[in-house]
Amino acid sequence: MITGVAFCPHPPVLIPEVAQGAALELDDLREACRAAIRRVALPDPQILVIGAGDRSQFHSSTARGTLKGYGVDLEIPLGSDDPGPLELPLSLTIGAWLLREAFGPDHGALGYSTGPDAEIAIRGMGSDTPLSLLVMGDGSARRGPTAPGYLDERAEAFDAGVAKALRTGDAAGLRVDLGLADELLASGAPAWNATARLLAGGTFDAELLYDAAPYGVGYLVAAWRSRG
Repeated sequence: MITGVAFCPHPPVLIPEVAQGAALELDDLREACRAAIRRVALPDPQILVIGAGDRSQFHSSTARGTLKGYGVDLEIPLGSDDPGPLELPLSLTIGAWLLREAFGPDHGALGYSTGPDAEIAIRGMGSDTPLSLLVMGDGSARRGPTAPGYLDERAEAFDAGVAKALRTGDAAGLRVDLGLADELLASGAPAWNATARLLAGGTFDAELLYDAAPYGVGYLVAAWRSRG
């Protein structure tokens, strides 16, 4: 039973040690992420973090991610400080950091990486188990001439479609064209599509907490609470 869903982006610069001098520029985004997570993950349901990865797989609460590739020698456990495998993709690594910011360590979150052919199947969780989701994904990285992928005039409309779905609680509207998403460098597409399948038929009260494109990349934050 899914009780709520938080949608957050996963740029490495969310983490102040990575952003360094630019850390203050994203304070509003960090606060929106914390607010969304706290709204949907309380009082205490199981948390499942969903984000894009190279292949589809589940991750235990002891799985860890690293930011060495971004110049910071920092490892982040997903949901437990007990030692575990270093296997989390960037999306879940940033999700793990956000959860620690919101709740501290040892909150027991689990993870699911969505590969190109992802099909969500929540193993070991009965349909009556309260479950909250943290869905990680960026919009297009082609929102302006200084964006990582330069400007693509289709990017703003693409992100606006996802923003509308997040604002209205429209799970079906989260489905996007993966080919177009790839052209627009929208890394959230695999996680959004997998989540749309998982939430099919549900009804949600939704609030869009953040919709902007700093650095030319679309970042969206939303909180959904189930009506059922």
